[in-house]
Amino acid sequence: MKKKYFGTDGIRGRVNQNKINGEMFFKFGLAAGKYFTNLKKKKQTAIIAKDTRLSGYSLEPALVSGLASAGMHVFTLGPLPTNGLAMMTKIMKANMGIMITASHNPFHDNGLKLFGPDGLKLSDKIEKKIENLIDKKTEILLSKPETLGRVRRLETGTDTYINILKKNFPKKFSLQNMRIVIDCANGACYKAAPKLLKSLGAEVIVVGDKPNGLNINEKCGSTFPKKIQTIVKKNSADIGISLDGDADRVIMCDEKGKIIDGDQIIAALTLRWKKKKILKGGVIGTLMSNYGLEKFFKINNIKFSRSNVGDRYVKEMMQKKNYNLGGEQSGHIILGKFATTGDGLLVALESLFALRKGIKASKFFDVFKKTPQILENVKFKNEQILKSSTLIKSIKIAKKLMMNKGRVLVRKSGTEPIIRVMVESEDKKLMKKCIQIIKKEIR
Repeated sequence: MKKKYFGTDGIRGRVNQNKINGEMFFKFGLAAGKYFTNLKKKKQTAIIAKDTRLSGYSLEPALVSGLASAGMHVFTLGPLPTNGLAMMTKIMKANMGIMITASHNPFHDNGLKLFGPDGLKLSDKIEKKIENLIDKKTEILLSKPETLGRVRRLETGTDTYINILKKNFPKKFSLQNMRIVIDCANGACYKAAPKLLKSLGAEVIVVGDKPNGLNINEKCGSTFPKKIQTIVKKNSADIGISLDGDADRVIMCDEKGKIIDGDQIIAALTLRWKKKKILKGGVIGTLMSNYGLEKFFKINNIKFSRSNVGDRYVKEMMQKKNYNLGGEQSGHIILGKFATTGDGLLVALESLFALRKGIKASKFFDVFKKTPQILENVKFKNEQILKSSTLIKSIKIAKKLMMNKGRVLVRKSGTEPIIRVMVESEDKKLMKKCIQIIKKEIR
């Protein structure tokens, strides 16, 4: 089911080009509003949060106008992490939640992530239905003057989100005597993360907490973990935590400055949950999960399955198999016991809870040996590149060379005009050779 506007994680692109502009956001709001108001006769409610991009100031009013024009009441929360928005949608019994964000992308991009009343991202089927409404004439979707929606700003989103997270842990949970570096990526969690960690008694060194609309994810956050690496070592901190623009990802580093990616976090938390008898069923990874993680779970008799890339697909498979833990190497991790979508701050808290009695991060996260991996992002111009017979042939050649020695994966990004080429093997020369074979045909 090919979609016109939605990708693997909502809608995303460069601001004021194609689908990311005020006119289109009005249409998105109108279409989404019409879809949900069609489900029941009475007025419906939508909640909107955003990250700190400058473009949010122009896109949010357009989105609000579209929703209200369809007859939906709208509450705006301002900057708040994506999972905070998902949680608030569920708690406030809203019909939908919309996060205005481009996640880990640079400031010049923006987009939307849509959630249903259960706090889950909308299915492909519902997204397709909304897309069909987007292309209809505006006049058909507009509400009557007497049934227009009302709009209200809520200032309590950050504190509500913090309180929800804290309720997942014992009241006596304390981070006293811990020195933590937190990088908020100049994004949606720049208020919530430092405030929460300080309230638990930690000594907190904060970076990436001065958003100006243009510096979100700029040489900071989960896509630039070198920043926390340097600051942790300089300040002899116990751990470094690096979030992305909408705080649904987390990458960490231990007290020695070693980077800890999503696969390593998942492995450590899985062992802990299994020991505490919290783990339900098994674990969901993705096509990008390290082969070493798969072998680690096999050795420890833990069920493991791979979904398509994207935390929405991870969650869908978690629901299908009735598992309560899953995630991606990039740091999208879903703790199904507590949340419906990825939450970097929640994952960090769960990890800190395990470390609170003096366990070193370097020991807690060092549970499996990663298979060497090379991942290269190759830009493309032709949308049909993956259907090219010459590229298909080159991929087959690479896979044949890698047979029984590792893994080859080639996939198109759902959010950027790039093809991700990944190979895994203990043979580094073979990996480079396979990468070059495929890159040559893409370029």
